[in-house]
Amino acid sequence: MTKQILRFAALCSCIAATILSTSCAKLGSRDEMNKGVQAYKNTKYIDAATHFKKAIELDPSNQNAQLYLATSYMTQWIPGADSTENNRMYDAAKNEFQKVLDKDPKNSTALASMAFMTYSSAANGSQDQKEKFLEEAKKWNERRIEVDPKDTEAYYSLGVIAWSKAFSPIQTARATLHMKGDEPGPIKDVKVRHELQEKYGKTIDDGLKSLTSALQIDPEYDDAMSYINLLYRKKADIEDNPDDAKADIAKAEEWFNKALDTKKIKAARPAKKQES
Repeated sequence: MTKQILRFAALCSCIAATILSTSCAKLGSRDEMNKGVQAYKNTKYIDAATHFKKAIELDPSNQNAQLYLATSYMTQWIPGADSTENNRMYDAAKNEFQKVLDKDPKNSTALASMAFMTYSSAANGSQDQKEKFLEEAKKWNERRIEVDPKDTEAYYSLGVIAWSKAFSPIQTARATLHMKGDEPGPIKDVKVRHELQEKYGKTIDDGLKSLTSALQIDPEYDDAMSYINLLYRKKADIEDNPDDAKADIAKAEEWFNKALDTKKIKAARPAKKQES
């Protein structure tokens, strides 16, 4: 009986020690987290990353520390700069965000950050490289919408990605055919125009649908209106019928004016008082 009591006491002692150790680890993780946040706010991103890594080591379930670590790497990354260190920061940020998503596939911050990084990466490189990054960014934004069907920024981003895909090739075709900037579409060469239709016609239409979805959620999303204007101008370039192109330009002008009017209305409103 005495032996059983002693064994039970030893077991309780072991459990208590484990609980205490776990509790201390979580407290230590929280402390490192706070130090990391303070360093991040002071733009000491390397120090911040060090603290966040320690926080994760102490408590692997500390998802906020994982997110902050990924964000501290992303903040140090410069889009378009091609260097070993910069590429390392890019890879580190994506890896850490992916770790967050492995545990929480619906984490909106991680999804938005992945979408931002891949879209920003499309600013440089060959057309094929740009399209690869834009396609990846498109998929990340589609995942954002799956998680939150009312994510206006994700719909807007899809519209911007559609314009980014279509703009350069269509502009290049116009320049090659010596079409002036103010010369309306359609693109003169039928073969070139049909190739562009085949490759970017659906992209433009999908972009317009995404921007329309953003406006259905937020009717005063003036940036979405501006990109509808831009997409209609590219749509005009690949129309076969000059009348259809003319109609597209008219719609573009209409949305351009709507965007301006909405900006003026929003700017004229009294600023909201911040809650104390």
